[in-house]
Amino acid sequence: MPTFVARVQDGQGTARRERVIADSLADARTVLRDRGLFVRDLRQDKGLTTNIDFKQLQTSLATVTVKDKAVFSRQFAALVNAGVAMVRGLGVLTEQCQNPKLKRALQEISSDVQQGTNLSDSMRKHPQCFDNLYVSMVQAGEVGGVLDEVLNRLAKLLEDVARLQNQIRSAMAYPVTVGIMATVIFIGMTVFILPTFAKVFEDIGADLPEFTKFMLAISEFLRSPRVLILVILVPVVIFAYNQYYKTRVGRETMDRFFLRMPLFGDLIQKTATARFCRTFGALTRSGVPILTSLEIVRDTAGNQVIANAVDEARREIQTGGLISIALQKEQVFPLMAIQMISIGEETGELDKMLMKVADFYEDEVEQAVKALTSIMEPIMILFLGGMVGAILLSMYLPMFKVFEKLG
Repeated sequence: MPTFVARVQDGQGTARRERVIADSLADARTVLRDRGLFVRDLRQDKGLTTNIDFKQLQTSLATVTVKDKAVFSRQFAALVNAGVAMVRGLGVLTEQCQNPKLKRALQEISSDVQQGTNLSDSMRKHPQCFDNLYVSMVQAGEVGGVLDEVLNRLAKLLEDVARLQNQIRSAMAYPVTVGIMATVIFIGMTVFILPTFAKVFEDIGADLPEFTKFMLAISEFLRSPRVLILVILVPVVIFAYNQYYKTRVGRETMDRFFLRMPLFGDLIQKTATARFCRTFGALTRSGVPILTSLEIVRDTAGNQVIANAVDEARREIQTGGLISIALQKEQVFPLMAIQMISIGEETGELDKMLMKVADFYEDEVEQAVKALTSIMEPIMILFLGGMVGAILLSMYLPMFKVFEKLG
């Protein structure tokens, strides 16, 4: 039987650690409660073992996607709205959950709720499944007694986020696929086909053009041990970039560069604007305080420059200022979005205006993705054709010289 480690308090309020052997987490909690102890935290003791727990390994490797959380939120909202008890609803959703990590989290959340813990406090213990945004909205729903409405808003928010992510992935899928294919074809032809023709030209004594010599030099490099320098250099550069990006200065520099990139910069800005407005609007509409909402939006911005702008807006509100003025100073969001936010502040309907701005820019992102895809298609075809054409040209140029001599 597994061993569980718990942080408990006895009747005198003294905190200590206890180890319990039981069949399950619920049984261990029952044993401790029978001893007259108040359980603050209870987890299974992993210990040192030589046996591989494949189920535990599968759970640790699994990731909870936006779609998983959206489906859970929609189903949980329906159960709460139908009057099903929270513990019973969590039990039903746990049984049908396909994601092992989310299933494990729901089991522990159900156990905590059964012991009297708030749903939001229970979810906060599982940040890999439920982030601050999710927990804060659930907490606001619990306090306001509108948990089903908040869960439906969460489901809608997560579905919109998932749709936005899919649109961006679809825009990137084509150029990435064509780029990989072009690189593989170029390397294959350079390494295996070009040397064969070079040997033929050498046998007939043909003078090689400079372009052919250049391509043969590339072929020789790719077939020599020196190519290991390139193989090692690529991961080193990636590692150095990741380390630089982890610093605040590096993150700000690169994120600012991403926002100013041709073609992609406009898409990144519109995506960030839609995400900011959708998340901020959902939080304020659910009853989360504005300062807390801005703090959550800042942490989930995904871009340090935008996070700095949101943080500046938060400080502006603390001193009695307006969000729109602070955002305008940073010059990160489009002017139209700032003007609509300003109107929302003046009319006292900020959440409605934020949702309208989010809808507008999500449509803009969809159109930008279509335009980007239509632009990238001919560019990538030219890129692929150029790489293959360079190989063919390097092979045929010596032939033309041979034909001239024969003529």
